[in-house]
Amino acid sequence: MKRISILGSTGSIGTQALEVIADNRDKFTVAALSCAKSIELLCAQIEEFGPQAVCVDREEDAKLIADKYPGIEVYHGMEGLNAIASMEDCDMVLNSLMGRRGLEPTMAAIEAGKDIAFANKETLVVGGELVMDAVKRKGVKLLPVDSEHSAIFQSLQGNEHNEIRRILLTASGGPFRGYSLEQLENVTLAQALKHPNWSMGSKITIDSASMMNKGLEIIEAKWLFDVPVDKIQVVVHPQSILHSAVEYMDGSVVGQMGLPDMKVPIAYAFSYPDRIDLSTINKSLDLFALKDGMTFYPADTKVFKTVEMAYEACRRGGSYPVVLNGANEVLVDLFLHEKIRFIDIQNTLVKVMEEHDPKFGLDLEGVLEMDMRIRDEVRNMF
Repeated sequence: MKRISILGSTGSIGTQALEVIADNRDKFTVAALSCAKSIELLCAQIEEFGPQAVCVDREEDAKLIADKYPGIEVYHGMEGLNAIASMEDCDMVLNSLMGRRGLEPTMAAIEAGKDIAFANKETLVVGGELVMDAVKRKGVKLLPVDSEHSAIFQSLQGNEHNEIRRILLTASGGPFRGYSLEQLENVTLAQALKHPNWSMGSKITIDSASMMNKGLEIIEAKWLFDVPVDKIQVVVHPQSILHSAVEYMDGSVVGQMGLPDMKVPIAYAFSYPDRIDLSTINKSLDLFALKDGMTFYPADTKVFKTVEMAYEACRRGGSYPVVLNGANEVLVDLFLHEKIRFIDIQNTLVKVMEEHDPKFGLDLEGVLEMDMRIRDEVRNMF
């Protein structure tokens, strides 16, 4: 019985993870849950799964839950996230937090010797070297949950000693595939929130629309799989059936296919190296139903400049990825609150990256300080 703590249990990944656990109660149990402000849903999850501990953002919500469920340890804030990520009665931590705030609890979990089911790409974007060094030092597993990185991970199984030619990182292209720069000028919030294939939270949906999500995944893949960034090729695949692939030196391409459903990579991370039966909660891929086939295109980096910015940030290293991610998080939030236009996300990122004075050799404190600084700078631009 594997005891799992879920950071971000009320979000898209967290709720699907609980579906997997509910369907496999003989294999998994919930050690702890966390959420930001969705207290009603969290209470329903507490009653169904009976965790030993929970964490919320606000102290007043923590008091409410402590009064309602006196047998549960209740925490709040970043200190609380670190506590449930490192608690003794836990074997694995699913980090499905959104944004850079996942870095500290990830480090806390690793230092406590916990395996990580990893769905928080921003943590590796801003702290890749710190995290991977800690993973090696503590001897824990970092198992990817992002569909693309899970597909790459699966495609590498049994080939650990074979050299790869390149990683083929797929992208749906988002709702604005084929748009010109001029068309991006008039994109609305409602349009940007309509992803053609995946059901995701609002932040990641906007990142997918701007293709920043793919940019962040380039940096994540570089750290997860220890490959030069120029061996990672973005391939736009609108049908989202091939979730990513690996090309080996003999020309063989090994990939993982399936319907766009996050329960598969979640379950694989939970049960690795075994696979579990998901037939009751997940549909099978019907190849004969793919009447329009599968198509593949290069990313249009002249229109979606976020992809090339991510490549360049990765090549330059130091604080560049920290700045790219922090600025983007602020800009997406401003767009979600309709304070800037969609195109302003990309245009502002170009300006911020061009003007950045980089720092190198950052420790955890330095990363957090740089992240806070760039967020303040970007907020003050509007």
